[in-house]
Amino acid sequence: MASTASADWALNMPKGATELSVETYDLHMMVFWWCVAIGVIVFGVMIISLFKHRKSKGAEPATFTHSTTAEVIWTAIPVVILLIMAVPAAETMVKLEDTRDPDHSIVVTAYQWKWHYKYQNEDIEFFSSLARPSVDARRKQSGVDVSSVDNYLLDVDRPLVVPRGAKIRLLLTANDVIHSWWVPELAIKKDAIPGIVNETWFNAREVGTYRGQCAELCGKDHGYMPIVVEVVEPEAFRAWIDTRTDGEAKLASAQ
Repeated sequence: MASTASADWALNMPKGATELSVETYDLHMMVFWWCVAIGVIVFGVMIISLFKHRKSKGAEPATFTHSTTAEVIWTAIPVVILLIMAVPAAETMVKLEDTRDPDHSIVVTAYQWKWHYKYQNEDIEFFSSLARPSVDARRKQSGVDVSSVDNYLLDVDRPLVVPRGAKIRLLLTANDVIHSWWVPELAIKKDAIPGIVNETWFNAREVGTYRGQCAELCGKDHGYMPIVVEVVEPEAFRAWIDTRTDGEAKLASAQ
């Protein structure tokens, strides 16, 4: 029996909140239905052949060794199917890797076990860690019913805030071991590797909160390293930037 702490799950990947996530979903479904059709045809032919040509019905084995025509057909058809799938997949892959001309660039550095975000050209940076309610609830014999904790293990103290409709480039690296920045609804799963900077991007079309996790086994607290991205209207994002900048300036002057 599943525990009450089980996360929501679905039988299919989400369509997501970006154009590329929708394209990725469409590719996924296209390949899925091709596989379904191939499976139905192949297993259908096998079952019909086994049923109609069984020994009890007096079937006699064929005497030929091969058929050039059949070999050409069953080679040509898979090649055509692969080309049908490969062309749109290649187009989407090219788009996924095109990080040119971003509206905002954010350096994402992974640590055991939290994320650090630095907004280039905005003089804003902060750590994002597991939210306190989840930290308290996950402790052994804490006495906290985890089902009563909103977004248990999927909430953070400081989310990544970005504007709707802007191209956001992420520059991912790590400070210690290999991590992976994964937000399903943004169609992003990119490794953060020490000494290497990986690039990815997204452009969220809808305002909302999108959650993910580290998807690379990175140590004992791997399961407590969530990601939260808040997509807000451009005006709200600018107000957030101003608030953060003013706060940092006041802190610096006080020190």
